[in-house]
Parts: sequence; C-alpha cells; structure tokens
Amino acid sequence: MIKTGGLTKRFGSVAAVDRVDLQVVDGDIYGFLGANGSGKTTTVRMLLGLVLATSGDIEIFGRPMPRAAATVLPRIGALVEGPGAYGHLSGRANLLLDDASGRPSARGPRRDRQRRVDAVLEQVGLGAAGAKPVRAYSLGMRQRLGLAGALLREPELLVLDEPTNGLDPQGIGEIRKLLLELNAGGTTIFLSSHLLAEVEQLCTRVGVLDRGRLVLQEELATLRAPTGRVLVRSPDAPAIAGELGALVEHRSGCELAVRCADPADLNATLVERGYRITELLIERRTLEQTVLAATEPGADSGPPP
Repeated sequence: MIKTGGLTKRFGSVAAVDRVDLQVVDGDIYGFLGANGSGKTTTVRMLLGLVLATSGDIEIFGRPMPRAAATVLPRIGALVEGPGAYGHLSGRANLLLDDASGRPSARGPRRDRQRRVDAVLEQVGLGAAGAKPVRAYSLGMRQRLGLAGALLREPELLVLDEPTNGLDPQGIGEIRKLLLELNAGGTTIFLSSHLLAEVEQLCTRVGVLDRGRLVLQEELATLRAPTGRVLVRSPDAPAIAGELGALVEHRSGCELAVRCADPADLNATLVERGYRITELLIERRTLEQTVLAATEPGADSGPPP
C-alpha cells in the first residue's frame, strides 16, 4: 500500500527525514509515532507529493510518487497540518466546493454531491453544524470538518496527521470508533500522531520516528506480547520470594515480578501452599516503554528484546 526506500529530506545540512523505509500493507491501521519535530509531517507531505524528497523512493498502490500523483491521489483521503476552509462559508458549502473541484469523477448531479456531503458530515458528528459558518467552529469542529473532506472520496487509503488535535475525550472516542469502522470496511489508515494512548488503542502496526530516523517498525501485537514474567501482589510477598528463590526477578513491598511460563500453575501452587494472592497479572510492555527504549540515546533500531 505504502512503501518507501531510503526516503530522505534535507533542509540545508539538516536531515529532517533520514533514510526511512516504511512498509504499510493493505488493511493496516498504521500508527506513525514521534515527538513534535521528529519529521513525521515532512514524511507525510512527501508521501502525498506536497514536498519533494531529496533522495529515496516512494510507492503508493505500487505506483511511484509523485510521478503517478494524478492516478494515485484520487484514491487517497488526507488531512495534513490541520484543515483549510473558507471561514465565511458554512462547513457544508466548503465540502461542496471541495467535492466539485477535487474529484473529477464525482462531478455528477448536484443533489448527489449534496447527499454525499450530508453523509460525511453525519459520519464525523457535524450533521447539526453543517449550516454554520466555519469561523464559528471550534478547533475540534474544524478537525472534524477536515476529516469529512478526507472521507468525501470514499478513499482506499486515509492519510491523517494528528486527526484528533483539539478534540475532547468524547470526541477522540468518536473519531476512534469511526476510524475502526472505516478500517473494518476495507480502508487502510496511516495515522501520524504523538499520542501513544491513541495509537495503542487504535493501531495494528506502528512505526517510530526519532530525529528523522525510523527506529522501530513492528506489529503492535508483537510489541505488546507477554514478557515472560508474572506480576504478583500479596501480603505474603516476603515469604513467597523466599520460596520461589531465583524465579523472583524483582520485589517491591507487596509486589513481585516472577519469571514464569504458566501463570495459572503459579497461582494454583501459591494458593495451595496457603499464600494470599490479591492480584496476579501477565506482564506486557506498554507502548510507552517500547518507544522510550527505541528512542533513548544509543538504542538500536528494531523492537527491544
């Protein structure tokens, strides 16, 4: 779906994007993570042909970009660096203008365009605000309008740069639900964000950009796989630590981290021996831990062990 090889963008002596090899496959919800200033937006702009790469290759739908932009871009919906709109016009009028000028294949009867615009306004939660001038919109409403514009094309691929910027928690949840529904219907999503929690709840694969370099690219399920340890909480922690010996890798107060292949067997054994277990959890790395490990100075690229 998206493939880059050695993608690089230099501004003078500064490498904003440095030899990035992206692989986004059909059906992904790909979370493109990185701190502000890490090169995410520059990468997105190169993918869409808005900025020319200094070197490297880009393929989308198997076609070279930006050379094949005329055939590739009509299949993509995009929201990059916030939505643009005419403030004196309504949200609905802005979308009608965008639809009429941006999709030659969709320049059908006006009532069909109106029906499609009304549908996407409802999708993003602006059905009741479509007649209001955009200058009266909040930042979150403008973000929703930008997403509605991206959906007008019924795209095969959605490229979104910080799509939940300015939304309250309820709005973030609604957009997350919408993106999951779109993905279930066959839309591949490339989502640039610095919000780890958003990506962890939504995405199937992640790529992490750090100072212009792609330091991690992996399935989220792989990154969140069990570590092989079990976290045990018990008022009898000191006694349990004495009995399990070297299997206990860490103890702090009533909590123990135990190296264990079968958590159910460990729980049964401890209960049988009369220990009081208040909590037992399979340990998994959080996405935050994984990203921090990949971006700390001196870290190798690729997932941490």
